[in-house]
Amino acid sequence: MLRYFGWAYAVTFLGLCAAFWLGWSATGSLSGGLGMLMIGAILAVLEISLSFDNAIVNASKLEKMSPVWQRRFLTWGILIAVFGMRVLFPLAVVVIAARIGPWEAIHLAVAEPARYAQIMQDAHLSIAAFGGAFLMMVALSWFIDEAKEVDWIAAIERQMRRCGSVRGMEVALVLAMMMVFCTQLPDAERGRFLFAAIWGLLTFLGVDILGHVLDRAQMSGDVARGGLGAFLYLEVLDASFSFDGVIGAFALTQNLFLIAIGLGIGAMYVRSMTLMLVERKTLAEFRYLEHGAFWSILILSFIMFAQTLMHVSEVITGLLGAGFIALSLLSSLHHRRHPHDEG
Repeated sequence: MLRYFGWAYAVTFLGLCAAFWLGWSATGSLSGGLGMLMIGAILAVLEISLSFDNAIVNASKLEKMSPVWQRRFLTWGILIAVFGMRVLFPLAVVVIAARIGPWEAIHLAVAEPARYAQIMQDAHLSIAAFGGAFLMMVALSWFIDEAKEVDWIAAIERQMRRCGSVRGMEVALVLAMMMVFCTQLPDAERGRFLFAAIWGLLTFLGVDILGHVLDRAQMSGDVARGGLGAFLYLEVLDASFSFDGVIGAFALTQNLFLIAIGLGIGAMYVRSMTLMLVERKTLAEFRYLEHGAFWSILILSFIMFAQTLMHVSEVITGLLGAGFIALSLLSSLHHRRHPHDEG
């Protein structure tokens, strides 16, 4: 375990020390330092609980990538995930929403954290709509596929698989879901919701098209089959998973730097879990684990859409995701003992 989680343990120690120092320097008291340390630990646990499915999907994609691009994702990709999504993304949201410069956004985060957090909360509808549409496309594209051979929740998955013969079925379902939620929103918010959700849909389609083009292109060197296209797909996927955690983190603290520390620690564990799943070929050993991850993604996409109408606790999101994965793991273990039983 130390081989896979050694870096995560080191980052956890350094991150929690940094969180304690933040609290100590801000309040000048031991209680302030311990309070920040506790919030940082909670944020890390929250990110890990929300990211089990992310690690499984990452592993399923990485298994099909060349070793070169696997290493690049596990090095460059984690840097993008930690610094890009956990630090630069919240800044970019404030820059766009408040129409200010990056340095002003950083100053706002330091000097006026309450206003900074409010700007992030005001942008939540657009973020949830974008992430919900993108993640729903991720899940439905996996389920609505005639080439899919194994079913876990067979009564539902078989029907979804058969829909794969209908061209564009997953896009139609996402558009229909967007319209359902749009009708429940106040008139003033419908335009923002639809604009962001359509961008989420187009982003998935754009990344998917780019991946197919790059996969089929006869390129030399490092841009190999399943390389750059899959890398870009995983980065956008990680970004979508991060939306919920970044926004939810502001419910615990308004300190951008503490959020970056806590979520960054969690991101390192996602990397470690991904690496372990790939090297140990865990997905091949556990027949339905990938199914549980994609069911978790589908549930998360519904929750993100629902968050445009009401508050949904991150605890509920984490428990539902972990619950589906735990059930799929139990089903996989049952199948290993009784391989002739139906899933």
